[in-house]
Amino acid sequence: MILSTNHLTKAFGVTEILTDVSFHLEAKEKVALVGANGAGKTTLFHILRGRCPADGGSLYIQKGLVIGYLPQTAELVSDERIEDELLKVFEPLKRMEEKMRRLEERMKEDPSPELMEQYARLQSSYERQDGYSYRSRVRGVLKGLGFTENEYALPITYLSGGQKSRVALSKLLLQKPDLLLLDEPTNHLDIEAIQWLEDYLSSFSGAALIISHDRYFLDKICTRTIELERGVTHLYSGNYSFYVQEKEARTKAALREYEAQQAEIKRQEEIIAKLRSFSQEKFIKRAQSREKVLERMDILEKPITYEDAMHFTFKPQILSGEDVLTAHELAKSFETKPLFHHLNFLIRRGEKIALLGANGTGKSTLFKMIMGQEKADSGQLLRGVKVYPGYYDQEQQNLSGEKTVLEEICDAYPRMTLGQVRNVLAAFLFRGDDVFKPIRALSGGEKARVSLCKIMLSESNFLLLDEPTNHLDILSREVLENNLLGYQGTLFFISHDRYFINRVANKIFVLTPDGIEVYLGNYDEYLAHLQEEKETRVSAAPPKSGVEKNAYLQKKQSAAALRKLRAQVRAAESAIQEQEEAIQSLEEAMLKPENYQNAAAYRELEEKKAEASEKLELLYQEWEEASRDLEEAEKTENA
Repeated sequence: MILSTNHLTKAFGVTEILTDVSFHLEAKEKVALVGANGAGKTTLFHILRGRCPADGGSLYIQKGLVIGYLPQTAELVSDERIEDELLKVFEPLKRMEEKMRRLEERMKEDPSPELMEQYARLQSSYERQDGYSYRSRVRGVLKGLGFTENEYALPITYLSGGQKSRVALSKLLLQKPDLLLLDEPTNHLDIEAIQWLEDYLSSFSGAALIISHDRYFLDKICTRTIELERGVTHLYSGNYSFYVQEKEARTKAALREYEAQQAEIKRQEEIIAKLRSFSQEKFIKRAQSREKVLERMDILEKPITYEDAMHFTFKPQILSGEDVLTAHELAKSFETKPLFHHLNFLIRRGEKIALLGANGTGKSTLFKMIMGQEKADSGQLLRGVKVYPGYYDQEQQNLSGEKTVLEEICDAYPRMTLGQVRNVLAAFLFRGDDVFKPIRALSGGEKARVSLCKIMLSESNFLLLDEPTNHLDILSREVLENNLLGYQGTLFFISHDRYFINRVANKIFVLTPDGIEVYLGNYDEYLAHLQEEKETRVSAAPPKSGVEKNAYLQKKQSAAALRKLRAQVRAAESAIQEQEEAIQSLEEAMLKPENYQNAAAYRELEEKKAEASEKLELLYQEWEEASRDLEEAEKTENA
């Protein structure tokens, strides 16, 4: 055990932040710290690193334990270049290098045994500390966290906040402390950099306590989860997915206990009221006795459930045409820096598409072009019939800092009454005086909720969401996911939240400088496709002998047949989903008064539904045949 806390408490003024924090950490283990925004996770980190004293309880830290801390917002102030700043971590090795060079110069003139022995000892120590590899380690970490070689010499003074956070993370990883305290380490990383960090932390020899809203990341790294809720820690002996399942079971059990206790309290209060109504001393004494029992009762708090989170529904006002957006030979550059060219794609009604790509490839720029906020250098963007987009900007530039939350919504939707606006804001957790907060004073999560509120009210049928889960806590992310899964419009979104992508997307667009690569399915299916492509490239190495050549050709043909069958299955699944959505749309149309009260219109819809149902049956047959052929082919391949 390297660290433990026992009943830690902390309050700021009359506000209690931590009321009972108890847990321990062991060497080498990686632990997730989860909880809603404002639960006190960052405050706990400050206590663990000695920057903020606890009010009560005890804290044990192993003697000599080196703790490294990464804050959400970079605190890095330096006039150095990026690479030089990281090399500061290895100042002792650099001094040893200088001493070795001086000894080398002296040995040229005086190769005495004493100097040679001194040099040998110094060189041995240098080797033990990996002195010959530290420069390559610096470059490896920089490359892994998304810096290009051209950026190594950039002065830190001129970096963005996100770049400074990446430099701070790089420096921390190179220091190799015994315990890492990481507060949202993936916030400013693209997916490739997050995957690199996952691999790094998995092999990291120290321990780590990680605050993150990236559930995919927590699943990959952490073997234990600590939840901080209402100032109290709850321990779960598994990763995030285990925590979700166990948390649900515990919440249901706690809710049953709470409801049973509330029912008992109500029963006792009714008995007390009845006894007092008799106005006789013996009955009053009995009532007082029961009141004392109630006063001594340990009243349970109601468990936090989805009822305590945001509750809203994205609902398009009207259906768009079948083709929502078409891009033809789209290109965009900024001054001398080209972003992309030859962009060609089609987005159809009902699709939920995730746009992936490394940082700087132009994903946000593409969204701004779709919204008319940026102009293309060449090519066309054609919007379909009755397409009404709603745009969520990750920088929240659609919000006015001088307005209050209430004014922001009232000004955007002047036809709504004050009562209607307040009811909607309450659904997004702005209650009481919260609605009078100025936008500029809101946290990132609060601004995100205001933006989501505006988009919901727009009743758009084409949502463009740029990093919608940034700043949202895990519970809010799950509420957003559930809403988007039931959304009947078209969704196009940018996200680094792989858990979110995996749940919501049914198609993946990967933006590259040379165009768009399209993959059917969610994030896991996309990864499987990449792995398949990688295996195909490896197996495509040219054979040497005739026997090898025949085996190679057979393997190549088999792999090609498998790829074709898998593509057929994916295409059939996509077509089935589209057809089921079309039938659902027809059924909804049949329930509208203007249609079921009109015999001709209703009959036409019935005929269309019958045709669509027949087509769906054929699609299911095609899918069953393709799935059966694929299963047989895979068995043959594995044999």
